[in-house]
Amino acid sequence: MHACNRAIWTTLTVFMLSTTSGVTAVAGPANQDPDVDKAEHGFIRTKNEKCMGCHGQKTITGPAGVNVYIDPVKFAGTSHAIVGCISCHDRVSAGHPGDGFIPPRAACGDCHGPIYEEYAKSLHGPKAGCNGCHNPHEVRLPVFMSGDDINHKCARCHDSRKTIQTHSKWLPQADLHIDALPCITCHTGSKDYVISMTIESRLPGSAKDFKNASYEELARLTKGDDISRLIDRNGDNLVSLEELRAFNHLLRGMNMRLWGMMVPEKVTHSYQILNNRWDCSFCHASGPKAMQKSFIAFPEKNGGYSRVPVEKGAILDILYGTPDFYMLGTTRSTALNLIGGLIVAAGLSFPLGHGFFRFLTRKNRKDDHHEA
Repeated sequence: MHACNRAIWTTLTVFMLSTTSGVTAVAGPANQDPDVDKAEHGFIRTKNEKCMGCHGQKTITGPAGVNVYIDPVKFAGTSHAIVGCISCHDRVSAGHPGDGFIPPRAACGDCHGPIYEEYAKSLHGPKAGCNGCHNPHEVRLPVFMSGDDINHKCARCHDSRKTIQTHSKWLPQADLHIDALPCITCHTGSKDYVISMTIESRLPGSAKDFKNASYEELARLTKGDDISRLIDRNGDNLVSLEELRAFNHLLRGMNMRLWGMMVPEKVTHSYQILNNRWDCSFCHASGPKAMQKSFIAFPEKNGGYSRVPVEKGAILDILYGTPDFYMLGTTRSTALNLIGGLIVAAGLSFPLGHGFFRFLTRKNRKDDHHEA
């Protein structure tokens, strides 16, 4: 058995406490000895640094010539860094790496048994292993990721264009929906949805395509200050409606925008096709309730995100009050959409036609007025 039993409480406590505020911390056992805990963390950190002494070099290769580089900055921001390299690689030989022996590694199910069993029963289970979505040296909890980054993982196997085409058969404006929802919002049994907003920057030379703004881009705007202060001006770890409005107004001349996605707060691994997701009311009838709780996700140097909560209900004002946000919703019938468009066009044609006719006949009316 690997070192997971010893490290599991460490993962739960330290990882949640070491991240930014806005996420509830999970306490460890009541009888946990802080001195032992501190010593253990120091031991793990020392071991990690020793491993990164070699694996942190981009040119490193294994016995088979495979590159075994690990980005030390990204790894430091993961939960696996807290339990340490030795939790998964606990049988490294004393002569490593000179002896050419490739040490075995722990299986994901050794530590994540319930998740492993749930995933094995899902649609994805027989088709991809855990590493297909999760790089163990870069993995982090979904609350420290953006919805766009989650969708990029899905796009490794699911071509985005084909996804839009297949969803367009039943989902109106499928491209907008897919931009506003991580795949897991509809394709897992997750619950407790929130709105997670990120700052996006326009792609060079594009009129409509955006990407998540990087830490470096935003750091330049703050001149080295905490990037969350771009929006949270007073630094109270809560974005008010006024701060949100001010920042949204500021973005207009900067080729940036705020983009919100409805994401599950509690994520499962039961990938499936759920019948109730075909019903528009799943999101649109319960949307305002979900949108009461929202966050701004700010990128960090290690590739993750920290979250700052937004004033309750503020997201609804942004949705209805600014043109950069789009509230989804229309009919599912192309015929009805066309009929509706014709009705609107016909309704507009009467006042427009009447006004145009009066403009053309203005001279005759003026002459009649003088004769009278």
